[in-house]
Amino acid sequence: MDILTLPFMQNALAAALLASVACGIVGTLVVLNRLVFLAGGVAHAAYGGVGLAFFFGLPVLPCTLGFTLGSSVAMSTIARKYKEKADTVIGVLWAAGMAFGIILIDLTPGYNVDLMSFLFGSILTVSSFDLWLMFGLDIFIVGVTILAYPGLLSISFDAEYAESRGLPASLLHTLLVCMAALSIVMIIRVVGLILVIALLTIPPFIAERKAHSLATMMGAAVFWSMLFCMLGLFIAYWFNLTSGASIIAVASVTFFTVVGFEQLCK
Repeated sequence: MDILTLPFMQNALAAALLASVACGIVGTLVVLNRLVFLAGGVAHAAYGGVGLAFFFGLPVLPCTLGFTLGSSVAMSTIARKYKEKADTVIGVLWAAGMAFGIILIDLTPGYNVDLMSFLFGSILTVSSFDLWLMFGLDIFIVGVTILAYPGLLSISFDAEYAESRGLPASLLHTLLVCMAALSIVMIIRVVGLILVIALLTIPPFIAERKAHSLATMMGAAVFWSMLFCMLGLFIAYWFNLTSGASIIAVASVTFFTVVGFEQLCK
């Protein structure tokens, strides 16, 4: 196909595939550990990192990554320490991060930032530096998942039992949230802050239907994420649509189709 010869499309496809690896692996753990709301808080707080980057003239992706990691550790600590108030505090940090980022962007002298590209993704403008950083993050996420797989498996199905067996459940929880933060920073480039949670949760939800182990669920989620991203990109190109919204539209249609089919088969 002619579109595959276009350099920006090649970069976009590479970014989609790299983000899908993180989506499938970390998204599975987020869904199983019921951390979707916390991940949503981290995703929206990441906007503070975007604002910092533009205000101080720093590279956006590394700056956002550092800010998001800090936010994720704070939210993870709050979620464990103040379980009854966790949702409220995470919601406040969620809003505060976005407000902080928007104010910093407004105060950035002589620079008109396209907010839409961060809210809804700008995968067609990814650079070679972005791709290498995403590749490095994928290597880290895959490596950590392999090394910590037994512990992550235990806390995903019974955190209290894992702790009673002497496993560092709190540390593993923080590690998982940090991995989610890394993934979110990558996915922001693909679908943006507003739609990031959909791409992090829909592939694992569909993968869970037929998976018989954590590893196979992760693998299936990676496949579905790649499929959604590629189909969404092609649709966006052919019909001149926003790429991030097209990717999530494909994922959402598949989600409702799967749910509808399950209801009909009952």
